[in-house]
Amino acid sequence: MSEMAEWVGAIAATLTTSCFMFQAAHVVRHRVTAGVSLAMYLVLFVGIILWFSYGVMIMSWPIIISNVVTFVPVVLIIAMKLRYK
Repeated sequence: MSEMAEWVGAIAATLTTSCFMFQAAHVVRHRVTAGVSLAMYLVLFVGIILWFSYGVMIMSWPIIISNVVTFVPVVLIIAMKLRYK
């Protein structure tokens, strides 16, 4: 993969990963999960595991790192959703 493609992937991963950081911060701050879909986050969780595995298979650092970073807020949101139904 070209270096330019890696940078485009890194920027895209940073932007999409940051979206979950905002949601996680909101949920932690307000302890309100009524508007959060547990099913959506469970499907996303599985997708993150698969994307991470794919990134490892093709050795793509933007895919690997972004999915490791995204894993944290997604697990946090799932845990908060289960706790604060």
